[in-house]
Formats: sequence, C-alpha cells, structure tokens
Amino acid sequence: MPRPAEPAQNDQTTRPGQSDQSDHPDQSDPPDRPVLLVAGASSGIGAAVAARGTDGGARVAVCARRADALREVADACGATPYVADLTVRGEVEELVAAVVRDHGRLDGVVANAGTIRPGGLLELSDEDWDVTLRTNLTSVFLLARAALPHLAAARGAFVTVGSVAGLRAAAGAGAYAASKAGAGMLTSVIAAEFGPYGVRANTVCPGWTRTEMADEEMREFAGGLSLDAAYAKATALVPQRRAAAADEVANAVLWLLGPGASYVNGATLTVDGGLTSVDAGRVPFDFDVTPR
Repeated sequence: MPRPAEPAQNDQTTRPGQSDQSDHPDQSDPPDRPVLLVAGASSGIGAAVAARGTDGGARVAVCARRADALREVADACGATPYVADLTVRGEVEELVAAVVRDHGRLDGVVANAGTIRPGGLLELSDEDWDVTLRTNLTSVFLLARAALPHLAAARGAFVTVGSVAGLRAAAGAGAYAASKAGAGMLTSVIAAEFGPYGVRANTVCPGWTRTEMADEEMREFAGGLSLDAAYAKATALVPQRRAAAADEVANAVLWLLGPGASYVNGATLTVDGGLTSVDAGRVPFDFDVTPR
C-alpha cells in the first residue's frame, strides 16, 4: 500500500495515504500551485526533477520503493514522499489517489522508474525479462491509467523518461531496449488519446547520464579504469564527449511539463549530447574537425 515515507525517529507517525506536512510546510500553501508527481525519485534523474520542480514553485510528490533514500530526497528539496511499488496496480492507484487527496489536484506526472538487466538474448532469463518489462514499461501504463483522469481535469502533462537505448539497437540490451522503446510508444498513444482532453504526453530520451544506476554499469564496464575514465570511454563517440548531469535531463523534463512546451505533444526529445545524430558508418573515418 502506498504510504508517505516513515518519519525520522521521534517524529509523529504519519498514517498511510496522508502527507507529513509538518516536515514539508511549503507544500500546502497556496493551493493553486501546480502539483507534480515524480515516480522513481529516490536518486538520479527523478531526484533532480523533484528538486527542479520545487525550485520552480511546484508542490512535488515523490515516489519510490526505497523509503530511506526517498526521505533524503524529499527532505533535501521539500517534496512529499510516498513509498509504493510502481509495478503493482493497487499500489499505483492508491498512490495517485493519496497525492490528489493530500494536494487537491494533479498537474504533471513524471514516469521515471527504471531498471536494467543486461545480457544477450540467449542469456536473459525469464525473470530478467519480466522484471525489466514490468519496471520500465508496465509501471508507465499503470501510472498513466491511474493519473490520466486527473491530468485531463487539470489539462496537465505526462512525461516518460525513456532512453536512447529505446531508439538505437545494441547487443546485450534486449530487455532494456525493448522496454524503453515500448514506453516511448505508449507515451505517444497517450498523446493521441488524451490530446483532445488537453493532456500533453512526451518522452525524454537521455544518453549516458551520471546517476547511481549508470555508475553501477560503469563499474562493471571499467575493468581497471576509474569511474571517470570509464565514462570518458563510453562517451567517446558523443559529440560533446561527456555524459550528462542529471540536472541537464531534469531541465528538459520540466520544460516539457511547463507552459513553454504548450504545443509539444507526442514528441521524443533526446538529451544525449548529440549521440543519436552520429552516423555510425562514418565513425571508422574518425574525422577531426578543428575550428579555424
């Protein structure tokens, strides 16, 4: 059952489905401030979106399974934390109901829950496939289904955090790539079905981004390299020659949620330093363009 994260020791216990406003006084006033739900917000891009959202004046609800990490994010930015498993229908429905009950409305949703289980198609287990699809794709469906009536009432916006892995094929990423590609298409369907009701739905596809999950991948990839050297090697073909910071992706997400993107609907926005613009067939020629 979704519930606000457990308060610190000596705080009053918060009942399930009720926000702890004593910890986050700025969340309750004024009531016309937009309400943003960031799902998958215990670290990385989700945490950065939450921080940018509160900085921009929104009342932000954050959700994840890891209560301790979620509480740290909420305390740092003034968001209201809710613990829920986004792959479980009942918990997602109760989460959205709790956010609307506690804050009175829902203007924006960010679907950011994600996991990766790498492996070739012959090595992936059924569990690897199922967990990846449920976390990266089914969670988007469950969240959208629960939130869309409220977003239609507010003429709000839905943003899915996808990946360039859902746009370009790579060996060893079958489950992850398929799940992210599916999430992007599902988001486009939301745009088509709910655009007439005033809802906008778009997908942000980051490239390599310095997050907790990406760091774990880099440590496996690094061998004897340092983490920074591993990122440098992995981004050698990125025109900007580096990974993104989580804040850079968050900026794109917040733009899509806001009025500046009022006629952007059903779009896929890459935030990848130019990676998907590179012609792989020309890489062996390795041209070095030096400004005159």
